[in-house]
Amino acid sequence: MDRSLQLNRTSWDERAPLHAASKDYEVELLVERPAHLSETVRFDLPLLGDINGLNAVHLQCHIGTDTLSLARLGAQVCGLDFSAASLAQARALAERCAAPIAYVESDVYAADQVLPAGTFDLVYTGIGALCWLPRIEPWARAVAALLKPGGRLFLRDGHPMLMAVNEDHQDRLLIEYPYFEHETPTVWHTDQTYVETDQRLVHTETHEWNHGLGEVISALLAHGLQLTGLVEHPSIPWEALPGQMDKGADGEWRLRHQPSRLPLSYTLQAIKA
Repeated sequence: MDRSLQLNRTSWDERAPLHAASKDYEVELLVERPAHLSETVRFDLPLLGDINGLNAVHLQCHIGTDTLSLARLGAQVCGLDFSAASLAQARALAERCAAPIAYVESDVYAADQVLPAGTFDLVYTGIGALCWLPRIEPWARAVAALLKPGGRLFLRDGHPMLMAVNEDHQDRLLIEYPYFEHETPTVWHTDQTYVETDQRLVHTETHEWNHGLGEVISALLAHGLQLTGLVEHPSIPWEALPGQMDKGADGEWRLRHQPSRLPLSYTLQAIKA
């Protein structure tokens, strides 16, 4: 197994129970309130639109809170992730909510080999997913293979400009990391995850890659998808730049000063011709 993949999978296996137990993912709210949706999907709704009755797959679904939310919007949905521990939490949540969601363990690059290719109306991928992929082209190939003709990709992710900013500077925006896809990963060492928890991680090394907006779009076009929408947002669901952001009532974080300086996330939609 590729060392980067192994390190990242081990990290996500360790994080999964911490995320499920944290208030940030609202697991208990989802169980207690049958109509409740995750903050991520609530943000996506205006652009996502009506998905009732669609056959959908959620790639890199983690612990399944967004997957469950898509099911609550009426989609027939399955989730895919490479972390067995994350899927264990996702299945437990679906069972507690009596939601008929199928979960499949797989590397996202092989999604069309473990799921029925050419059958999905909607491929959904939640925010914070693409940075874990070394190359964007195999991902675009898998997305195109999963979709039926006329099927739609819905992607919201961290903006590559934000991902190039060094978050250690709390009084300025400095571009110090790659914007374009780069063979060598950015290596991170931290014993903390991004939810509130007193526990510290044992597996502290992770590897990430950035993918420029043009690279993402070009990869999708090369595999037969047609771009139908691209919206850049001044907000993101986590405190990406500590000390420089405020959290809104919608759960989104925005730059405190001059928020128009930097796009923080983007929503891209495309259809298979």
